[in-house]
Amino acid sequence: MAIRFTIPTYLTLLRIALIPLLAVVFYLPWQYSNLACTAIFLVAGFTDWLDGYLARKMNMQTAFGAFLDPVADKLMVAFVLVLVVQAQGNPYLAVPAAIIIGREIAIASLREWMAEIGQRAKVKVSQLGKWKTTAQMTAVSLLLYRDDLLGLPINTMGYWLLYLSAILTLWSMVNYLVAAFSTINE
Repeated sequence: MAIRFTIPTYLTLLRIALIPLLAVVFYLPWQYSNLACTAIFLVAGFTDWLDGYLARKMNMQTAFGAFLDPVADKLMVAFVLVLVVQAQGNPYLAVPAAIIIGREIAIASLREWMAEIGQRAKVKVSQLGKWKTTAQMTAVSLLLYRDDLLGLPINTMGYWLLYLSAILTLWSMVNYLVAAFSTINE
């Protein structure tokens, strides 16, 4: 079976290619590196939305794209969380980041296993997962930017949203596990 590359797939590959660029910019000794990193992350987030939209709208959905899209998302978020935790060196940031990264690994593995037993639909993305992703992407954007803006404590807001993301992450993980185990017990 040949892999079909479509515009959405190229957008997903672009998102993966932005990871090393973000790393380089993150460590540049430049006063605007946080702004540039935030912009790169937001572009990546936009490509995530755009590839899904185009795939559905233009009927360009492929099995490879369906596989690659969540991988790209998880790579980007995990990578940026590691960068932010390393830069700020704070256990209050490390704990929710570890929860988020750990959940992503666990749920990706659960989905793989459910697919192997023909029950992938039981652990498909839910509305709660979409809320979690929105809170998480906003939190990560704020933590990348860090600096106060218009008197708003951006970094502190990022912390609070990251904790909200961690709570939503655990909640959605429990929902996925319950769905998976109820299927297994049937």
